[in-house]
Parts: sequence; structure tokens; C-alpha cells
Amino acid sequence: MVGRVQPDRKQLPLVLLRLLCLLPTGLPVRSVDFNRGTDNITVRQGDTAILRCVVEDKNSKVAWLNRSGIIFAGHDKWSLDPRVELEKRHSLEYSLRIQKVDVYDEGSYTCSVQTQHEPKTSQVYLIVQVPPKISNISSDVTVNEGSNVTLVCMANGRPEPVITWRHLTPTGREFEGEEEYLEILGITREQSGKYECKAANEVSSADVKQVKVTVNYPPTITESKSNEATTGRQASLKCEASAVPAPDFEWYRDDTRINSANGLEIKSTEGQSSLTVTNVTEEHYGNYTCVAANKLGVTNASLVLFKRVLPTIPHPIQEIGTTVHFKQKGPGSVRGINGSISLAVPLWLLAASLLCLLSKC
Repeated sequence: MVGRVQPDRKQLPLVLLRLLCLLPTGLPVRSVDFNRGTDNITVRQGDTAILRCVVEDKNSKVAWLNRSGIIFAGHDKWSLDPRVELEKRHSLEYSLRIQKVDVYDEGSYTCSVQTQHEPKTSQVYLIVQVPPKISNISSDVTVNEGSNVTLVCMANGRPEPVITWRHLTPTGREFEGEEEYLEILGITREQSGKYECKAANEVSSADVKQVKVTVNYPPTITESKSNEATTGRQASLKCEASAVPAPDFEWYRDDTRINSANGLEIKSTEGQSSLTVTNVTEEHYGNYTCVAANKLGVTNASLVLFKRVLPTIPHPIQEIGTTVHFKQKGPGSVRGINGSISLAVPLWLLAASLLCLLSKC
């Protein structure tokens, strides 16, 4: 508020009249602004406000006051506020300048001019606009799936800021008209993440803050991969699970927990685990169980390490010659011993010929 000496409110009109009378006497004047009603001047917080007052005679007795006291009487400054000074661009101007305006400067200001008969006044109402500013927002919160969640976002500003909430995901929903409070009933894991509160008015750009919501839920196996391997090779079984907090993994074989030893190696990171057999033997084939657990629950999946049987490769076929004896009647034939024809025929060709005869090719 503009600092000033504050006389008794009941005596203010009398004091003002006396002050004006102490000023040099001038001709009766009338401000060009005095026939109008109250003017509104809107100024943004931190800017400079100029409240105009113009008279018709430079000898007029003029004063500025507001609801709580006298600011200027003539050229005498009564206000203790260093931000306040007179604005006189010419001899008939008696405007009031207020630098770095703040919300406590808002209100009615009166420029009073003493005429021959009675004081005449011009009133100006100063409106101070304030950019939106989020003053309070919920801290980051962690809840269990299915719980109810209430987020709070409070903001100051003039005009009153409009508050909207938005879930920051690629398909994030914008919650219109929720104002300061955002209620999420029966929250799901898909509703976890960051929520943005935006406070906006016409004065300046919006103020934005975020709150993170973490939703805890029990593990769910999302992928389990069985495998097959030949004896003497390396093989791995893999298991993935979704959970918040991240799950712990354990591996079992016939209800016996497996540890990393004796050619078995377990590696677990956030959300996934693998069991590796470095040198597969007959005893490694069979069923395994992957168990994922956190403080909210336990789940498991069965995996199998199969034995891979390689196909048997037959011995290479050797080409062996054989002799076919048959008799041929007719001219032009080549006869061997005892009148037969001797031909050396490969075994594969003989087999192919027989197959051809059988299939009538």
C-alpha cells in the first residue's frame, strides 16, 4: 500500500479542505475529467501506473488521496512511499505515478480540485492484474493399484487462474474443469506417471508444475521362453515379468531352488531373468520354474529345456559295378560267352531302372 501520514478518517474531508485553502488562491477551475464517473485503470503487477488528472488553470488547488489518506497536497508529498510521484508533462497536468505496482495498491484514488464554491473530484479505480502462480501442489505420491488418489494444485493470480490437469502420456487425457483437485478413483497401473497442473489467466503465460504418481502392483509374467539344446552345448531359459516395485526372481527345478553354481548361471535385471546351462548334460533336460515376487504378490511360469536330436547321416553310397547276363536274339547283337551279352551296369542305375519299370515310367 502507498505509504502516507494517516489523519483521522472522520476528519479527512476537513483536513483536505484546509490543505487546499493553504495553497495559493487561483481562479475557479474545473477538471476536464470531473464530469465523468469513476474510471478504471488496469495495470499488471510490477508495471507503472499513471492516474491522470488535468485541470483548466495552473493556479488550481489540487490534491491526491485514496481511501486511507492524503498522498499529495499541491506539490507537497504526504506519502512516505518512494514509488509515488507526480506526473506533470505540462502545467495543467496533476497526474499520479505509482511505480512497481502491487496488489495492495489496488483501490480508488481521488483527484480533488478546490474551486470557488466547492471541491470537485475525479475518481480513478486502479485494478492490479497478477500473473498466475502455482502456490501449492501435491508432492510425488506412491499408491497401490486400486486405491483412490487426490491431487491438489492451488494458484494465485488476478483474474483468478483457471486450473487444468493433464496426464503426461502419448494419449494422455486432459481433465477439464477439475479446478484445484483431481480425483482418480480405483487407480490402475496405466494411470501411473506424471500429471501436469497448468494455471492460466489472461495476464501472461501459464504457470506449470508436475507431480509424479507411482502405482504399485503385483508381478505378472509377460514372457517365458523354453529352449532346446544338444548335449555338450550351452542353453538359456528366459523369463520376463512386469511389476512395481520391480520383482525379485528365483529359479526352481523339482521344487528345489537353483543357485548360480555347478555350471548353472542366473542373471536378473529389472523385469527379466535368465538361467544359463553352460554345458548341457542328460540330467539338465526337463521342467524348470521361474518365480517373480514383490511385496504385493508372487507369480510363476513353467519352462522346459528340451533335448535336441540331430538327424542321423547315412554312410556315403558307394558305386559298385555288377554284371547282368541276358540273352538277345536277333541280328546285330554282341554275344559273349555261351551266346550271352555281358554289360557292366552301376548299381544305382540298375536300381533306377527297376523303379522305372515298377512305376511304368
